[in-house]
Amino acid sequence: MPPIGPSTLDADVYRDPRRYELERIQVLNRSWQIICRSDQIPEPGDHHVWQGHGESIVITRRDDGGLSGFHNVCQHRGARIVSRSGTGARRFTCRWHNWAYDREGKVVGVPDRHDFDPGSLAGLCAPAVDVDEWGGWVWAVLAGPGVAGPLLDWIGPEIAADLGAYRMEDMRLVEKLEWEVDVNWKVTIDAFSEYYHAQALHNLPPKDVKDGRESTMDVFGRNAMMVVPFMGVLEELRSSLDHTALAICNYSLFPTAVFNSHRLHTQLFRAVPLGVDKTRFEAWELQYVTEDTGYRETADLFWTIFKGVIEQDVMEWVDVAAVARSSAYRQNIFNERECLLTHFHRVCEDMLAGGDGLGLEPERDLTPHKG
Repeated sequence: MPPIGPSTLDADVYRDPRRYELERIQVLNRSWQIICRSDQIPEPGDHHVWQGHGESIVITRRDDGGLSGFHNVCQHRGARIVSRSGTGARRFTCRWHNWAYDREGKVVGVPDRHDFDPGSLAGLCAPAVDVDEWGGWVWAVLAGPGVAGPLLDWIGPEIAADLGAYRMEDMRLVEKLEWEVDVNWKVTIDAFSEYYHAQALHNLPPKDVKDGRESTMDVFGRNAMMVVPFMGVLEELRSSLDHTALAICNYSLFPTAVFNSHRLHTQLFRAVPLGVDKTRFEAWELQYVTEDTGYRETADLFWTIFKGVIEQDVMEWVDVAAVARSSAYRQNIFNERECLLTHFHRVCEDMLAGGDGLGLEPERDLTPHKG
């Protein structure tokens, strides 16, 4: 574990509506977030409409194969321009007054243009978002181009190499599950950033519980990683150190994504904030593209088991929601094995204060130890 140690966290971090409004602007909009799979918009004019934390954006495939993105807000009177995802669009037209936009969000059609102040229409565009692709995913920064820096810098070289080894771009989406839950978005990220709950909530066998205490955790920039020696792999893992082939590897990509990767398949757990106490929680199952029926049957079996485990996590949030406003709920008490949660919340605090969430990793003693 990184030397972060135990910590406490005020309960209002999860329930203060004023804080949530600040998080929307200072944390969520300034961060790279996953929008969809690249193969959901493969051809020119294909577009994806995404909505979350009070925002709506459109991501479109250009003729050159790249992506453009803009806020899905008509600059005339504030209506949504595009109501749903689709294919082959050449332009987008707001149905309220027929204002038209090209694939990059530029206003290209205004009925009765001569009735408007020419200066108000000159160069008018729906505000752009930064867009990129990595791992077969489309990512965006809603605050606009250049705000968060390059995507690969945000992911960081350590996690880009480690998570990249699973080749998610070679996978296909098998299933996507969604729940609307009455908890703050950070509750769902917390839940998939620690192994401490597994013994009680998931009723794991004693050996898996014991082996789980040998999990390896670390933080890299804003992000974090946890390697869990599950299903009897601990001894082989100790001798080979080949964690991507043996263990379950968990990658927290700040702020709203957690990847749960295994040699057979990968899940994305994604939080989409809808309000201070309302979240759309998504679980995406990815599997490799192959004609090997044995692989598909085994991966499907694992996914069936995992779905039951995820459902247990989701149902526990009902109990969290039931007491979220209680006067007796004053703080969270994190132990040292919940250190990734402590780091996550410290990054949130730094970005709320106007920082970039970097430089918060603990100093490590790299001196060789005898014994």
